[in-house]
Amino acid sequence: MPIKSDDSENMFAPPVNRAMHVLDRSFFSKTVPLAGALILDKRQIHPTRQQLRQEVLDIATVNSIAQDPQSQHKVLLLKPHVQAKDKTTWSETLNDLVQQRKISVVPYDLKLSYTDWTYLDILKAIIPVQDELPTGFSMTGHVVSAHLNLRSQYLPHKNLIATVLMDKNPAIRTVINKIDDVGSENEFRTFKYELLAGEPNLDVEVKEQDCIFRFNYAEVYWNSRLHTEHERLVAKFQPGDAVCDLMAGVGPFAIPAGKKRIFVWANDLNPASYKGLVDAVKINHVSQFVKAFNSDAREFVRSSAEALLEEEIQVDVSPKVKKVSRSAVQTTPQALPVWLKQPRTFDHYVMNLPASAITFLDTFVGLYHGQELLFTPHTAKRLPMIHVYCFGAKIEYMKKIEDEICTEISKRLGYSISRDDDELEIHDVRDVAPLKRMFCVSFRLPADVAFRKISTASST
Repeated sequence: MPIKSDDSENMFAPPVNRAMHVLDRSFFSKTVPLAGALILDKRQIHPTRQQLRQEVLDIATVNSIAQDPQSQHKVLLLKPHVQAKDKTTWSETLNDLVQQRKISVVPYDLKLSYTDWTYLDILKAIIPVQDELPTGFSMTGHVVSAHLNLRSQYLPHKNLIATVLMDKNPAIRTVINKIDDVGSENEFRTFKYELLAGEPNLDVEVKEQDCIFRFNYAEVYWNSRLHTEHERLVAKFQPGDAVCDLMAGVGPFAIPAGKKRIFVWANDLNPASYKGLVDAVKINHVSQFVKAFNSDAREFVRSSAEALLEEEIQVDVSPKVKKVSRSAVQTTPQALPVWLKQPRTFDHYVMNLPASAITFLDTFVGLYHGQELLFTPHTAKRLPMIHVYCFGAKIEYMKKIEDEICTEISKRLGYSISRDDDELEIHDVRDVAPLKRMFCVSFRLPADVAFRKISTASST
């Protein structure tokens, strides 16, 4: 197990070589001279350890019980200030135990090697720049996107850093470095990368919300840091709801929702994401509730709404009945099946494309023109909730950011949206850069927008 270095005890820190360019694991060999309490009767190990608890070596990842190489008896390693040949360093308890011939104090050489130190310990010993060493990384399956947040000063040492990272995390088989901003080069939010260490294999399997997803990490968008956000939004959906996931990716919202018996029409423009989505529907057994599409989101808003109106689907959700004997079947009345009917209109729209999702909002203008009788006050059905993701500047005044987001949404809808609206929620999702944050804005589609008459020219 690795040792966590203590600045007050540099003798336990690894050897330093900040000119190292290729990792030399053999360099990290070190002997720390200590004293040990040699115990002749193994039955006395625990009692003696209790008596000497103030003097026994207390480093969390070092076993304080060792084997004496000379006698093969057990030795309790003592703190560095205790010297085997200097009785003035012994405590009264230690001295009494020696006088009672329960122990003897002997020299002990503690041998440390590369495996005994943590990732951060090794970096401190080999990286010349010590200002905020890279410690954060995201892991997707076996792949670490050495999305180590590497600052420019650490780029010359990226291979060293990646090698140490993989050494100290046995689950990692591949370390990559993203070399462009996600989504800056193409509409699929994929990225260019370089392999820093390990296998050149980016086919991964990820488990989230008890669902399995399989995909190539370089071909689709996936962010493991969003698992909490996926759970938060799915929790807003109720069994029997209909959800339209316009930018679904491989299904981190859609598949868990399907497991909750929510009807989801999940769409993504990226063929690789669509392939992963189809696979996720199959392996998670949600085909009765989740449909996958490979279409442009702008077109899908209207085509899916029209298709849902015409489609009549109901799913048998009757409780599973335990097998009983033939005679019991004849005497037990058959329970009527329980059916869950797919709604004719969507209850929620999810738009998880933070860089541009707001620009798609104009597609909702006039979406239900001429179909007013489907919704309140004519029926109990309410207009859908829209959940649109976006980026905003990271500043101290949150109200200013919220006002700016509402202004942009209002411009796209041609309708004033205010942060004071009863059903509007602006959820602060996470930091994505030092001066940028990700938000999820949830609001109910206004009737003035949904039922607005639009000209043929503006709808094409």
